[in-house]
Amino acid sequence: MSVMNTISLWIIPCMIGFILLYGTFKKVPTYETFVEGGKEGLQIAVSILPFMVGMLVSIAIFRASGALDAMVGVMKPVLDKVGIPAEIVPLALIRPISGSAGLSITTDLIATYGPDSFIGRLASTIQGSTDTTFYVLTVYFGAVGIRKMGDALKVGLLADLIGIVCSIIFVSLFF
Repeated sequence: MSVMNTISLWIIPCMIGFILLYGTFKKVPTYETFVEGGKEGLQIAVSILPFMVGMLVSIAIFRASGALDAMVGVMKPVLDKVGIPAEIVPLALIRPISGSAGLSITTDLIATYGPDSFIGRLASTIQGSTDTTFYVLTVYFGAVGIRKMGDALKVGLLADLIGIVCSIIFVSLFF
């Protein structure tokens, strides 16, 4: 086993041990604090569950209804003229909504076209350059009760658009 493998196996247990020892040294009730954190985690999980179900059902309906495929079909002629593969559009549309759905589309694209293809590299780059904006807003803002999220939505979607455009530019330039 190499030194890096050994370090990677032991880094997290050592960090946890250090935190526990440091907390004990500072006279923090570490076990009780851990249990309280676990209780808060469960409460948060229960409070975000309705938001998660709503997001997952909406995505499933959008994909199963054929609306996503119809949208891609309408956009294909324009995308072909600019040199953007239409196969990427579902990923670009779904990624801001759901990370797992985006990963599923990326996995399908890589399985179909290969990891070293232009589409495979572009899908991987988009996956890494964008965020799940709607998911973050729905789940995290919903969990803490923030209702006015218009500016955060605009900034998040702009960041996703920039990530997608830059992914297309850089993958086109380098590959």
